[in-house]
Amino acid sequence: MTPVRTALAEAAVRLSAAGVDSPRTDAELLLAHVLGVPRGALLVADDLDEASAHAYEVLLARRERREPLQHLTGTAPFRHRELEVGPGVFVPRPETESLVDWALERLHDVDVAAPVVVDLGTGSGAIAGAVAAEHPGARVHAVELSEDAYGWARRNLDGLGVDLRRGDLADAFADLDGTVDLVLSNPPYIPLVAWESVTPEVRDHDPEAALFSGEDGLDAMRAVAATAARLLRAGGWVAAEHAEVQAESAPAVFVASEAFDRVDDRPDLAGRPRFVVARRRAR
Repeated sequence: MTPVRTALAEAAVRLSAAGVDSPRTDAELLLAHVLGVPRGALLVADDLDEASAHAYEVLLARRERREPLQHLTGTAPFRHRELEVGPGVFVPRPETESLVDWALERLHDVDVAAPVVVDLGTGSGAIAGAVAAEHPGARVHAVELSEDAYGWARRNLDGLGVDLRRGDLADAFADLDGTVDLVLSNPPYIPLVAWESVTPEVRDHDPEAALFSGEDGLDAMRAVAATAARLLRAGGWVAAEHAEVQAESAPAVFVASEAFDRVDDRPDLAGRPRFVVARRRAR
């Protein structure tokens, strides 16, 4: 039998040596997953028996190899929901929650009973699911090109009434042209030249199509801008996430288009530039 405190201390040392950013937190979350208890319950958990210790060792070894924590537990928290994630889908990050905060505030200002929202490149369904769950009156539509990611999104959006389609965000939802109140997106935005700087958890496990987007990282952003210009009604809004270093170049994509005004950049909760917003001009 191994005391929980001992197992956690040893695991944290190993994960720290492997370069994991949050070794103690990851050690606790993995052990809570193995024991099937909330993380806080580890304080009063019984000593590990042989089976639990072995299961924990297997997961620790995988985490030492920098396999994402969320792939090991099979879930990722996003706002008020736990999403199913795994190989083939981009793991949602807490930073994206700031975009959803802005979107929900914007929806409260829309003077229609059932605002139309589109999520371009939904991935796991994180954004679309959050909006549908937290603003039940909205008519939410989402599109995803990857077959693997589409499967994860379908599971995560089940029962929320989201219109999920498989296809390219560049030509999606022609039937909604000019009728959408809000377009949201977390597109790929990492420049190809930045490949080596990406952490192993992301570079080696998130799908490349969800990460990289041309030499400057803005190819998908340009597609989002073009699609949003087509979908939005006059006065409708678009919000799209970008990298911190794109605080000027991402908004410039929308400024360059005659379709938008009131282009602005918004920070995440840590105060870092995180997403661009723009309003559709009158046609």
